[in-house]
Order: sequence, then structure tokens, then C-alpha cells
Amino acid sequence: MAASKMVMASLTHCRALTCAATTSASASGPARLVPHPPDLIKWVRREGGFVHPAVKIAEDGTTGLGLAASAEIPKGSDLIALPDHVPLRFESDVGDGLDSVLANLVHRVPEELWAMKLGLKLLQERAKVGSYWWPYISNLPETYSVPIFFPGEDIKSLQYAPLLHQVNKRCRFLLDFEQEVRHILEDLKPDDHPFGGQSVDASSLGWAMSAVSSRAFRLHGKMLPDGTHNYVPMMLPLIDMCNHSFIPNSEIVQQQDAGNLKIPIKVVAARVIKQNDPLLLNYGCLNNDLFLLDYGFVIHSNPYDCIELRYDGALLDAASMAAGVSSPSFSAPAPWQEDILSQLNFYGETPILKVSLGGPKLVDGRFLAALRVLLATDMDTVHKHDLNTLASLSAEAPLGIANEVAAFRTIIALCVIALGHFPTKIMEDESLLKEGVSGSTELAIQFRRQKKYMIIDVMRDLTRRVKLFSSKEEATAQG
Repeated sequence: MAASKMVMASLTHCRALTCAATTSASASGPARLVPHPPDLIKWVRREGGFVHPAVKIAEDGTTGLGLAASAEIPKGSDLIALPDHVPLRFESDVGDGLDSVLANLVHRVPEELWAMKLGLKLLQERAKVGSYWWPYISNLPETYSVPIFFPGEDIKSLQYAPLLHQVNKRCRFLLDFEQEVRHILEDLKPDDHPFGGQSVDASSLGWAMSAVSSRAFRLHGKMLPDGTHNYVPMMLPLIDMCNHSFIPNSEIVQQQDAGNLKIPIKVVAARVIKQNDPLLLNYGCLNNDLFLLDYGFVIHSNPYDCIELRYDGALLDAASMAAGVSSPSFSAPAPWQEDILSQLNFYGETPILKVSLGGPKLVDGRFLAALRVLLATDMDTVHKHDLNTLASLSAEAPLGIANEVAAFRTIIALCVIALGHFPTKIMEDESLLKEGVSGSTELAIQFRRQKKYMIIDVMRDLTRRVKLFSSKEEATAQG
């Protein structure tokens, strides 16, 4: 009897923070934290929230659980409304109830990793038996399909340096932060321990950061003295089960009343939602790097996907020569060209050398302006145009057709070089997918395959433009 009382006493102070480091291969998505969590819809209603009678939790067979309509829902209908006390959030500057130890840990996290800041609060609530948010937290996935949890070989299989850098950076942060957390917590009294006396490792920290990055929304916080609002990460129970679409049928509405946050956060039907249709929100116009890094999925034919390149004169010289462009001067620009490159932030004490191809703009505006200028020979002609015109793809051939064709051919050659940096070809990727691979391997292959398709799409678009300009040039010459 005494032994059983001792066990019960320990369980009333904390919950296990052990986290699996691999993703589940279940067809219905990863398991919840507990086998039979509380009914989330009933909990939201019990806490004063509203859930439309036709909104249900349903499995979609691919991403796991989501929300769907059990009957047709008219446009403009309120779907979900959460009162102010239901979202899980903190605002570190407003006396939000964070204990001093947790606040100290939060302040040690870089701003760019804001998900870890809220993740520490989530981890604290997960460890606490009797937490107000336990009905919500127990419904969270046990694992996440983000790259920080990929096996080493699958991280390498991403084959894309900018994403590899971000994944390695996050992994290194988690490993370093684990040591920092242990050092801070090691001599604390049990009552002062923010996680109920439990050890916190890189895996549990990664779980918390991934839970927040994949589910939190950045919404209006308190009103500032100038009448504007700061943005605060919040975890929105039930609302965060809406899946993503660039053409959503639902939208979040956050009304403001002179800084009063007591008004509910709502999800409203943006159009008629038919029976059995999923409820979809737009997570943002993001590239596949961010979708995979933060959410653990890849969008096929993502119109916002792009590749990141580094502006490098020698590489551009090689690309232009490969394209058959005469007199490339990328490595040795004239003084007047250097002046414009400085205005474009490619030269100077703190140059910004990162450029992108793809997405809605197709070609990074700064990069396009630099190519047009460096391929020009007449300084006076260039100075007739402002930088906005030189950086605009819609400004057709501001420096002449020959200049435009040379710029586009250089970019096409650069795309060929970029494709050559991938160790595998598209056909090899497709063959591997047909063989049947693990979930993380499949995501890595899908990611790199979509990058290659995107590069090819850029090449096709620019090739079409080159042909169009070339035909115009021939017509002009014949005329």
C-alpha cells in the first residue's frame, strides 16, 4: 500500500517528457501523445468556445487528423471561436506568469527561433499534471516529420545546401541548448523546477519546437502606445488542425477592440464548404524549404518555391561563357558598373550576396538588374533608367533586346549548373520513390525532386522569352 501511494505521489507532479526521435509510418499519420486523448471539440465548447455543429475531426489518410465538414456549411459561417483564455501563448514583456527560471531559458533563445520560446512554455505545460491545456496537448502528435528528426542519411539526401545549413543549424542549437538547460536546472529545488524535476534533452526540446513551428499562428498581441499591435505566437486548439491550401476555404479573423483581447479568435468559412470537404487555411506564401523545415511536408508544384544562389562573379562569368554570351565582365566590372552594383548591395562593406530564382518573381530583381547592367556597354543608356526599372522583369528589354537575351541565356546556363550540383537526376529520384522508402526518405526525395522541377520550369520560361525576343529581333532586322 505504501509503495502504491509513493508512485501516485510522483505521478501527480509530472508527466514524462520522453519523445520518439523518428516519425511514424502509420497511414493515418503519427500517433497522439496518449492513446485515447480527450475529445477536443467537447473541451473547446466546455471552455466557452464555439464549434459549428457540422465541423468534425477526421482522418485524411495522408497527413493524419484534420477538420472536415459533416454537412454543407454556408459562406460566412463561424466555424470555430476560441475565447481569450484558450490559446496557449506567452508575451515575455507583459507579466504572463512565466516563472523566473523558464523566463531565463526563454531569453536565451535567439529571436529567429521563436518557436522554441513558446515551445518551452508548451513543454512546461506538458510536464504538469493538471495543466489547463492537457486536453489539447494530449491530442498533439507524438512525433513530427521535420528534418531535425531525419536520420543522417536522409538529411544528406535533401541535396540542397541552403536547407542543409538550416537543418544543421537547428540541430546544433538543440544540442547546445540541451547542455545549457541541464546546467541551469541541475541544482534547482523540485518546487523551482519548471519541468517538474524531469530532465530535458535535445529530443524533447525538438519535439516542443516542432509542435510550435508546425501549429502556432502569429496573431495580434497587446496594443502598443502608438496604437499598433505586436505579433504574438499562439497555439490555437482545434483551429490548428486545419490543413494548408493556397486556395483556402476558411480564414482566421481576429477582431480588435481598443486592445481588448477578450474577443474570440474565429475561423470563418471563406466560401461554401461542401459536405466531407476538409477545412483549409493558408499557412502563408512559403517556399518548400520553410514548409519542410517548419511543417514537415512538401508542396508539389509550389508556385512560391525557389532556389537560393550566391552572387559570384567568377561563376557568372563561367555561366555566360557557357551560354555563348560575348565579353562577360562579371569578374571585372567597370567603375560605373561597380557603382550600380553597390546601390544593389552586391558590393560594399556589407554586401547581400544571396539571390533567388523561381517563385512569383521568377528572377530576383536585384540579380536581374545586375545582369542587365554588367552585360551593357553603354553607360549613358543604363543611366536613363532607374533601379526599379532595371530590376523589373515586366520592363521588357529596357537596355535592348540583345542585352535581355544575353541576361536570360546567362540565367539559363546558371540553372544548368545548379541542376548539375544535385547528385541524382529526376529519373533516379522517381525510381527510388517507386521502390518504397521510409517516410523521411520519401520527404527528402520529394523535396529535391520539386527543386529540380522548379529549376526546369524557370529554364523553360526564360527559354520562351529568349525565343520571343529573338523572333522580334529578326523581324526588326528584316524590316
